[in-house]
Amino acid sequence: MESKAVLRYARVSPTKARRVASLIKGKKAGDALVSLKFFPHSSARIVAKVLRSAMANAEQKKVADPESMRITKVFVDQGPAMKRIMPRAMGRADIIKKRTSHITLILEE
Repeated sequence: MESKAVLRYARVSPTKARRVASLIKGKKAGDALVSLKFFPHSSARIVAKVLRSAMANAEQKKVADPESMRITKVFVDQGPAMKRIMPRAMGRADIIKKRTSHITLILEE
């Protein structure tokens, strides 16, 4: 049986979130949660939130012990980017893209 959690429109760029997601893929959920606590990346807190949600979903379904389940799949897809304008010299402007991501995490026994 599997348990799944999805976080949409997370305000972190997908490349930064993928860097953390690839580190926890294949680990047990309990071990991954502990290791995410000590990662220096800001996206580690966001991925930990999704992992805790997937563990709570597994507990709610009464699938298995959430601590011993393995992280089988972690997707980080790109969401819509918010476009902002920064004024530059001589009347020009730069576009700043504030990227968002959709994080999906799947746990299995």
